Amino acid sequence: MRIIAGEWRGRRLNTVPGRLVRPTSDRVREAWMSALGGSLPEARVLDLFAGSGALGIEALSRGAAEVVFVERAPRACRVIRDNLAMVGAGDRARVVTGDALRFVERLEAVDFDLALADPPYGLGYAEALVRHFVAHPFARALWVEHRTGELSAESGWRARRYGDTTLTTVIAPDEQA
Repeated sequence: MRIIAGEWRGRRLNTVPGRLVRPTSDRVREAWMSALGGSLPEARVLDLFAGSGALGIEALSRGAAEVVFVERAPRACRVIRDNLAMVGAGDRARVVTGDALRFVERLEAVDFDLALADPPYGLGYAEALVRHFVAHPFARALWVEHRTGELSAESGWRARRYGDTTLTTVIAPDEQA
């Protein structure tokens, strides 16, 4: 897995060995970051279900001011820390070992500019996260990757389909214009 653009473009990232983590493909990650456009510079970003940290590190490479990575698997958290050290981004990042859904329950309204989430497919995490966000928006926008058909887009949500993967965007009510 490599960083697609920005300061660390082309750098290879370590991945979590085994089947513990399903990494976002380069194609989907590139589409995701392109869709974000200019919203990353100086942004405070939350990377939920972080896995190897590829999404958050891509955001840092493209100018995010800070990324908080949340991942419950200690082995994956070690990989995130190693990847951050490799690119020299440790001072702009924090790694939290814990459950992503419990973490967001403790956040205040719009604590982050942007939240990125790549939960395991088929376990209901995507829907639970979006439902919590709609009731208690903890960022200006939530972008969640999920299996196509796993989450039904509602009015005001934007969905982009990439084969069997869909990226759904939900904007916090106060941020909608």
